[in-house]
Amino acid sequence: MTELPKTETLELELQNGWLTIWFNQPDNRNALSDALVSELAFVLKGVREDRAVRGITLRGRGGVFCAGADLKNFKENFQASGDREATITMSMGAAEIFDLVNTAPQVVIVLIEGAAMAGGFGLSCCADVVICESGARFAMTETAIGVTPAQISPFVIQKLGYATGRRLMLTAARFDGTQAHDLGFADFIADDVAGLEAIEMQLRKQVLGAAPGAVAATKELLGQIAGKPRDEVIRLAAENFADRMVSDEAREGVASFFEKRKPSWVVKP
Repeated sequence: MTELPKTETLELELQNGWLTIWFNQPDNRNALSDALVSELAFVLKGVREDRAVRGITLRGRGGVFCAGADLKNFKENFQASGDREATITMSMGAAEIFDLVNTAPQVVIVLIEGAAMAGGFGLSCCADVVICESGARFAMTETAIGVTPAQISPFVIQKLGYATGRRLMLTAARFDGTQAHDLGFADFIADDVAGLEAIEMQLRKQVLGAAPGAVAATKELLGQIAGKPRDEVIRLAAENFADRMVSDEAREGVASFFEKRKPSWVVKP
């Protein structure tokens, strides 16, 4: 049975195999504070090998997803001291969060209301599916305040492609949900929260009809083959497929096909 930790900056909801992680610091627009980053990492690590958790949704309380980095923390604890090594350590800690979302074995959905700025935008680029309000606001504002979108840059390129990602990072351009959909960032858009949640529920239904081990193996393969030569991709794909072929899930899936029934892992959202 999945046991979730007690958290102060996050609100956790687990229902029918789906974990919703609410960023719950609306007073600072759900900025990526040290406490939130630490708790999010702890939660994601805790469910990483838990196949009872079939999917994860990241959302923000207070009508906003995430304002990005905690600039007050930057000013008071890093610029004031000028400690370069401390800044490097902090930045590498943030990188862990992006990697945990990007490589999560579960399907990760980001549902965006209000705004996703800077690091919040970058975090969204790590998810498998992005759903946002048509009027939501986005920007990678780092260059506008004299810093760089350092740790998010690989994931922005992964999501948007090199040319578009480069332009948006260099210009700190602002855009809305409709434009985000046109750019390929938002996979789905809706005009209100009810619409967002209806799309999410349909996605949950699809994911909960897929075998959790197969989903995890597919995500692992996609991470392995990125940038690899074609001959290595062929071998990695073949080994991945062979391992799944003799898995309990594959045996159940094939049996359910011939027996004209749903496989055992299918649950209602």
